[in-house]
Amino acid sequence: MKDPLQQINKDFLEAVEAAKDSSALQQVRVTFLGKKGSLTESLKAIGTLSAAERPAFGQRVNDLRKEFEELLDEKQGLFEILETQAEVQKNVIDTTLPGYTNPRGSYHPLTLIEKQILQVFQSLGFSIEEGPDVESDYYNFEALNFPPNHPARDMQDTFFVNGNRVLRTHTSPVQIRTMEKVKPPIQIIVPGRVYRHDSDMTHSPVFHQIEGLCVGPNVTFSDLKGVLETFVKNIFGSKAKTRFRPSFFPFTEPSAEMDVMGPHGDWMEIMGCGMVDPNVFASVSQAWEKKGEKSPYIYPDVTGFAFGLGIERIAMIAYGIKDIRLFYENDSRFLRQF
Repeated sequence: MKDPLQQINKDFLEAVEAAKDSSALQQVRVTFLGKKGSLTESLKAIGTLSAAERPAFGQRVNDLRKEFEELLDEKQGLFEILETQAEVQKNVIDTTLPGYTNPRGSYHPLTLIEKQILQVFQSLGFSIEEGPDVESDYYNFEALNFPPNHPARDMQDTFFVNGNRVLRTHTSPVQIRTMEKVKPPIQIIVPGRVYRHDSDMTHSPVFHQIEGLCVGPNVTFSDLKGVLETFVKNIFGSKAKTRFRPSFFPFTEPSAEMDVMGPHGDWMEIMGCGMVDPNVFASVSQAWEKKGEKSPYIYPDVTGFAFGLGIERIAMIAYGIKDIRLFYENDSRFLRQF
């Protein structure tokens, strides 16, 4: 009769030899040494043996189990070494390859232009002031000499928060707020967002403006032109062409609009400007008198000029952009150019 333990030993050795990885080896362990494994099942044959044969058979089974476990553990150790080496090789770092770099962020084109503009005016002695985006009717209109029936008060131009509060339509209210607190001479610029009912290729309902104000004894329109022409040449180059056209603004008199020749050969208006209207000084003087102080803004002893420029307009000319909406669409292909 064929020896069953000898056959199990032969099958086991062949299975171990055929195992190619830890998973296959584990299956061999279960097949031969598990609860229902062939070597474990062989013990059931003990009941068919005589009392004299049983001890020797049981000893052979235990010896085979020990041999099987030793061989399985030895080969398992070898597989672990090979698999560790393969994992290391798979994750090896080639230090000769170029490294991965994360793309660097940059300023938005409007921020770039704003920083340049501020630097130019600061070099001319202007300091930076700020004011609230939500303004009262008094600071946004009345103190700036807007009569009650002025078209700029119409709902088509202005965003009204309630009857007496608006989203500021310009940064000019900061002129009044500053002159109510500070005695002349004053040289300030006011960067900030402004809001109007207007939207097309060259207008946006939310855009960025920089207000300028210079007040002191004997400030003239020539001073205004000199400052603005210096600004334009610093931003657009020494050969930039400019022109001033007569205009009207309630808070300046005389008033003008300043144009710059764009890259496509057309004139583009970049700002309004003019001499501070005496009525504006009168509004400021009332605030000083309410405090019980003599106003330092008595016209004509004190004069001044003001201007307001659109940052988007400057950026459109500087970068040759025809549609203002490109600045707000967050298209990475557009922004990456800057």
